[in-house]
Amino acid sequence: MMNFKKCLLPLAIAASFVLTGCQSNADDHAADVYQTDQLNSKQETKTVNIISVLPAKVAVDNTANKRAAQTTGAILGAVAGGVIGHNVGSGSGLNTTAGAATGGVAGAAAGSMVNDKTLVEGVSLTYKEGTKVYTSTQVGKQCQFTTGLAVVISTSYNETRIQPNAKCPEKR
Repeated sequence: MMNFKKCLLPLAIAASFVLTGCQSNADDHAADVYQTDQLNSKQETKTVNIISVLPAKVAVDNTANKRAAQTTGAILGAVAGGVIGHNVGSGSGLNTTAGAATGGVAGAAAGSMVNDKTLVEGVSLTYKEGTKVYTSTQVGKQCQFTTGLAVVISTSYNETRIQPNAKCPEKR
């Protein structure tokens, strides 16, 4: 019974690290992040006047992290299940195989608990362009924006990338 408990503790710790690390931070969706095919190309740029900066939540795709959690959970579960199966009873190959199979299924099931979508911090920016008022919601922190002059870069039709016009305080 003592070997069983010794095997479960490391598995539980590893599984908690794996599953908590599967939440997307969506930094790659921020307005000031560009893909390599957007570099060194002409992009329309305008200046606008930000009227208000409001907090928002943005739902981003998290399926890649979910798949990774399922795979990692299945592997960790199979290894732990095999060790437990081997240590329970006579140590036969049948117990080891059964434990690995059961652990793999349980680990994959645990990994599937990671959500397909995750909410990340965003901002809803209301801005004036000429005589018209618009709103653009994007991934970012509220402290990155302030009312006043800002730059909008358009890399494709109907896209607004309002560049941060403020800097967040540095953490110490």
